Amino acid sequence: MIIIKPSIFQKYPELLFGFSTKTGNAKSSPFHFNLSLSVNDDPDIVWQNRELFFNFVGLSISDIVFQKQMHGDTVTIANEPGLVGESDAVITTQKGLGLAVSVADCTPIFLFDNDKKVIGAVHSGWRSTEKKILLKTLQKMSDVFGSDPGNIIAYLGPSISQKNYEVSKEVASLFDERYIKADNNKLYLDVAQANYDFLVKFGLRKENIQVSSLCTYENAELLHSYRREGQKSGRACGVIALKKDN
Repeated sequence: MIIIKPSIFQKYPELLFGFSTKTGNAKSSPFHFNLSLSVNDDPDIVWQNRELFFNFVGLSISDIVFQKQMHGDTVTIANEPGLVGESDAVITTQKGLGLAVSVADCTPIFLFDNDKKVIGAVHSGWRSTEKKILLKTLQKMSDVFGSDPGNIIAYLGPSISQKNYEVSKEVASLFDERYIKADNNKLYLDVAQANYDFLVKFGLRKENIQVSSLCTYENAELLHSYRREGQKSGRACGVIALKKDN
């Protein structure tokens, strides 16, 4: 099993983190190591895959907060595991509680306030990015828990790169032109860069931000991509948690 673990989080022993890839149990072809119940995969296999992945990270299924992701801007504060309902961002200060995000091209963002010990997990496709869900998550961390942007560490996980993300004129018109590239009468959107800029705008230090260089569309052997595989695409999962005290 290949699990992605960013170097920026490895500096903090109190954190647990993992981002899944297609290389795992892989029993449910064509979905490969799929961790989502929303893609018509065999639910029994999905739960087996989840158990394997979360255990590998150092958690169990019973520790995880799941969201019904709606491409919106709802930010939820979680105090216990389970399904929190319709939400695309979740925050907690509870140790041992894993915050999960499911993706197959959208930008996943994981946050850690090293001072207040707050974590967050954000699912930000173009719709949620246009609604500024990341800024709303950061603001809630500040308003509710007193997080200072200078103490927040951020990881933007694998997502579809701009050169592979063609969008309509209608979608492109919702974003500043600096996130749009025109090529051969086609328009391409940089969702990851927009979210990176949100982090900097809020006041995070650039040295506290890591952006994955992996494109979900290009890395067919490693990563799920809905744009590439359509209805046959599985979903990856990223999870972040604060370790329980020994």
